[in-house]
Amino acid sequence: MAVYTKINNKHISLIEKTFHIEKIISFKGIRKGIENTNYILKTKKQKYILTIFEKRVHSKDLPFFMNLMHDLSKLKIKCPEPLATTKGNYLFKIKNKNACIVTFLEGKDKNELSSKDCYTVGKNIAKLHIASKKLKLFRKNSLSLNSWSKLLNKIDYRSKKIHFNLIALMKTNLSEIKKNWPKNLPRGIIHGDLFIDNIFFYKNKFYGFIDFYFSSSDFLSYELAICINALCFIKKKNKFILDKKKSSNFLRGYQTLRKLTINEKKYFNVLCKGAALRYLLTRVYDYSNTPKHAIIKIKDPKEYIQKLLFHSKINLFKKYIN
Repeated sequence: MAVYTKINNKHISLIEKTFHIEKIISFKGIRKGIENTNYILKTKKQKYILTIFEKRVHSKDLPFFMNLMHDLSKLKIKCPEPLATTKGNYLFKIKNKNACIVTFLEGKDKNELSSKDCYTVGKNIAKLHIASKKLKLFRKNSLSLNSWSKLLNKIDYRSKKIHFNLIALMKTNLSEIKKNWPKNLPRGIIHGDLFIDNIFFYKNKFYGFIDFYFSSSDFLSYELAICINALCFIKKKNKFILDKKKSSNFLRGYQTLRKLTINEKKYFNVLCKGAALRYLLTRVYDYSNTPKHAIIKIKDPKEYIQKLLFHSKINLFKKYIN
């Protein structure tokens, strides 16, 4: 989430006419994240999130995201649900950009997950994966392995400010990951971006997931690899170290509802390595290309250099568990 597109009272009046909601008494931009522009809208009785889709999100993908959140909500998966306009559409235009309004999810993200939280999150991701199997939806992952070479080619000399040998490091790892990437693992719809700020707790209990705009059809265990990188490392003296208690609990929680196959365990390390490279690539790209006027905090790419190097030193599933 971020604020690229600024709105005013004229746009608020448009929203009130477009949707079956009462008068909006306040609106405020949300600074977190890097993908889309987001505002919190408040009426006397309700809160909503307005999302304005920026250039990285393709218009053709938006119906998938809207239908996914709607369908998951009906399957009792706690997530934002899109509101329909008076004409029955989920999408409308603001400043010639696609936009939507979704229900406000109670609670907030935590600064850090405990190992107990990791167990709960793992279990709820399994619920999400099981529920998504019931849906007749499909979207190709636009940031899958096949897209990484193109992204790497867009990264220029400015990357030397992050690490003197960064491009060579990414090229070497990408070549190795491509060589070892699995071809046939259990697939389904994954969230695709389950960082700590997309996981909400309410009264200290897990409440739901937000920000489904990277969701796609991919390997289910690739979701877990993303989460190992995003949720299970701790920072000690500027070094990121895997917290095996967290990763063990996370994987144990997931497997209470869905057991990993032998092949998912066999390829788990290369999936973790791939997930680390994917986020390193997009962070380096954003570091170099995000507009200066955007009201946003750029995420540090160096974190994912360390994580990539960690995964490169191991190769077994058991290295992620106690």
